[in-house]
Amino acid sequence: MEDIITQANTRRTFAIISHPDAGKTTLTEKLLLYGGAIHLAGSVKARKTTKHATSDWMEIEKQRGISVTSSVLQFDYQGFRVNILDTPGHQDFSEDTYRTLMAADSAVMLIDVAKGVEEQTKKLFRVCKERGIPIFTFVNKLDRFGKNPFDLMEELEKVLGIRAYPMNWPIGVDGNYTGVYNRQKAQVELFDKDGTHGQKALASTVGSVNDPAFQQLLGEAAYQTLTDDIALLDMAGDQFDYDKVARGELTPMFFGSAMTNFGVQPFLEEFLRLAPAPTPRQTSEGTVGLDSDFFSAFVFKIQANMNPAHRDRIAFIRICSGKFERGMNVLHIQSGKQLKLSQPQQFLAQDRTIVEDAYPGDIIGLFDPGVFGIGDTLCQLGHQFRFKDFPVFPPEQFARVQAKDTMKRKQFIKGMTQLTQEGAVQVFRQPDVIESFVIGVVGSLQFEVLEYRLKQEYGVDILMHQLSYGVARWVTGENLNPKALKSMDNCMLLEDTNGRPLILIATEWQLNWVRERNPGVEFLATPPGMTPE
Repeated sequence: MEDIITQANTRRTFAIISHPDAGKTTLTEKLLLYGGAIHLAGSVKARKTTKHATSDWMEIEKQRGISVTSSVLQFDYQGFRVNILDTPGHQDFSEDTYRTLMAADSAVMLIDVAKGVEEQTKKLFRVCKERGIPIFTFVNKLDRFGKNPFDLMEELEKVLGIRAYPMNWPIGVDGNYTGVYNRQKAQVELFDKDGTHGQKALASTVGSVNDPAFQQLLGEAAYQTLTDDIALLDMAGDQFDYDKVARGELTPMFFGSAMTNFGVQPFLEEFLRLAPAPTPRQTSEGTVGLDSDFFSAFVFKIQANMNPAHRDRIAFIRICSGKFERGMNVLHIQSGKQLKLSQPQQFLAQDRTIVEDAYPGDIIGLFDPGVFGIGDTLCQLGHQFRFKDFPVFPPEQFARVQAKDTMKRKQFIKGMTQLTQEGAVQVFRQPDVIESFVIGVVGSLQFEVLEYRLKQEYGVDILMHQLSYGVARWVTGENLNPKALKSMDNCMLLEDTNGRPLILIATEWQLNWVRERNPGVEFLATPPGMTPE
């Protein structure tokens, strides 16, 4: 038991959240670079290299330069086992991000120094706040002109309602930055220029801010600006309070540039020192945590075809308590089946290694024979409980899809079934219609990804026709009459994969009209028994 607690306390499991194009995948690459997991970083948008970001392993991600699925990345650094959950920034894939946050103990909020707090950042911040996840802020792209650091601190407080404590401070005048000042150590770190476009770890020069040699290197204007800013921070800024950080009331704030590497290594080291170890999780039978001596975990992500050559499915689990050992037998709560976990894996994007053992906070992948679902619970034999339900998202856009070639219907059905189980799209059937499905998504870009993946991974071209509905409601109640619902104008009656009836309606106004004419019938935004996010 003592060994489990010792091991778990070295784990740091966190998600990186941001608005699209804030540099999230690039920051992930640089953390891997400084952590020694890779030796040459590949920027998503680098022009002078064909190397793509390690965390963007899916072909469409490499082509589009965006992340459309969460990646799981692990490495060791200075005695810590680091588990990074790199998430999509694009709002059309926010479902994947929200679920991934369920597996994180803390979050790194990435902000573009020129744009400040953007819309998707607000949404993800609220999810972290509701889940009680401590938030660390990295202000990115200091290699470009941006907002005044004091203005960004004020923006965090006004827009997000959280105070900021700068752990370091940018050195320079009018957006021309040459390094960072470490407030705790009273040290200046100046970064060497290089021409590798951030592919290698930068050399740096470190010394005391009071060293005359550094004052000369900085120049009179930059030195004076730095000393004035630090004096103002020390006098009028917040005091560092770890309890406030843990409660989500204060965010440690770091400045740097993921693209040029400056500020990344100091951020990594300070973050690992401050970030929480694995935190307890709520279950149907109470709380489980580091003091629980039995194994438990939950599935937070399923990914099909990570290895296109083998058409495999991987279920990613977050270990919450106890020690995981390769080959152990566990109970899959949702099916009631005993499973032997014989080929557990850890990941650096697509690169895999077999895991012999793992501890709370670790993320491992299991081959999925079609048993697992998102949110499922795994327990050591002799225990039986469920972890808290995962958020469910009502779809907002809909389309009818079918295979262009009827001879490929079998591959079409397989692809739709497997991609649906990943949770990115919801699939419905129309009674008495067998050749096509109706799919629902949160964002329209998911249609494009679905079409691309069916073509690339299953060899199926599809016909897709977008539908003019905007509202989906599951229907239940004593007076439910599916035939009556079916006969109504401008509605489509469907069934989900579990056979539960739902209707598609054009607008909320029409939904109210239908509700008034069907007393005793409930119209639910999510399947019965589920709570909407």
